[in-house]
Amino acid sequence: MKIHEYQAKMILKEFGIPVPKGGVAETPEKARSIAKELGGPVVVKAQIHAGGRGKGGGVKVVKGPAEAEKVARALLGSQLVTPQTRPEGQRVKQVLIEEAVETDRELYLGIVLDRAQAAPVVMASRAGGMEIEEVAATSPDQILTEVVNPALGLMAYQGRRLAFGLDLEKELAQGVAGVAQNFCRLFTARDCTLAEINPLVLVRGGQVLALDAKLDFDDNALFRHEEVRALRDLDEEAPLEVEASKHNLNYIKLEGDVGCMVNGAGLAMATMDLIQLAGAAPANFLDVGGGATEEMVEHAFRILVSDEDVRAIFINIFGGIMQTDRLARGLVRGIQTTGLNLPIVVRMVGTNEKEGWRILKESGLNFIQAADMKDAAQKISGLRQSGEMR
Repeated sequence: MKIHEYQAKMILKEFGIPVPKGGVAETPEKARSIAKELGGPVVVKAQIHAGGRGKGGGVKVVKGPAEAEKVARALLGSQLVTPQTRPEGQRVKQVLIEEAVETDRELYLGIVLDRAQAAPVVMASRAGGMEIEEVAATSPDQILTEVVNPALGLMAYQGRRLAFGLDLEKELAQGVAGVAQNFCRLFTARDCTLAEINPLVLVRGGQVLALDAKLDFDDNALFRHEEVRALRDLDEEAPLEVEASKHNLNYIKLEGDVGCMVNGAGLAMATMDLIQLAGAAPANFLDVGGGATEEMVEHAFRILVSDEDVRAIFINIFGGIMQTDRLARGLVRGIQTTGLNLPIVVRMVGTNEKEGWRILKESGLNFIQAADMKDAAQKISGLRQSGEMR
């Protein structure tokens, strides 16, 4: 789960990490009021769940209240397009008004889960303000890392090692090391999957500030964090993804035209590769899971056909825990209630396979049976070549 920058900074403050003074506005008049209270130059920042806001014109430095109101008026209600949004952009409902600060240096501080280490890894770099992926690709030596013992957190000596590796003077090094330790406490305490402060700035006078912040949370741990769950902004998520989450389905909207329904994330990834090899493109990632019920399958099918980009559907099921006859009944119900008239390729093997195929065949509905993955790819390719995918 993602949250807005201003929400992330509220959590940073709880863990003793300094952030600039500011407030959130949903109207131009409120933006003016906050800017007036702060005094001096301020920064107006659009609040959406996407990076690259500065590149899209969503971050502006202004001289005072009048300009803050003008910029807020232009941003609020607009569709902000950044390198990380969908092509149509994301609607801006709020802006963050913060004091503008003069900085001496910009650093990067981030924490991710490293599967190879089976532990969180803290990353720090002198190249703050830049995209860390670009830094990793062009100057990997500029990224310092420390593996964190999940039970102990980031140790004081590790924080100092990171800080001194950034060529900081003693007093600044202590401040940055302290921020790193507190940030690691936050990461563990709130069950984050990703945490970034970019940039972490050194302000003239020796203060350390988190100028921007990003926190992503583990959906599976939200039952422990009602205070985090309350920060969810459904307007920032794709409507079909929100609908899927209501039925415990894992769905991600993509830009292709072949709708996919699969049980198991690994099989789903292989299915999307298969569709690409067939000369088509997947319209979604949809994993119904190993224990899906008939109702879940029906809901999954409704979500698939709600995507106007879908021109064909590929059902790829391996019945291990999941019984294929249950899938078949769910599919039949889904098609009958939606009145779907698109080609459907089905590859279905495993538990109760014969019964599953009997249900599909006796339904009178038009399914294209695939014997295996290779056969499925050929049939999808055939649909495209024949013009049946329109």
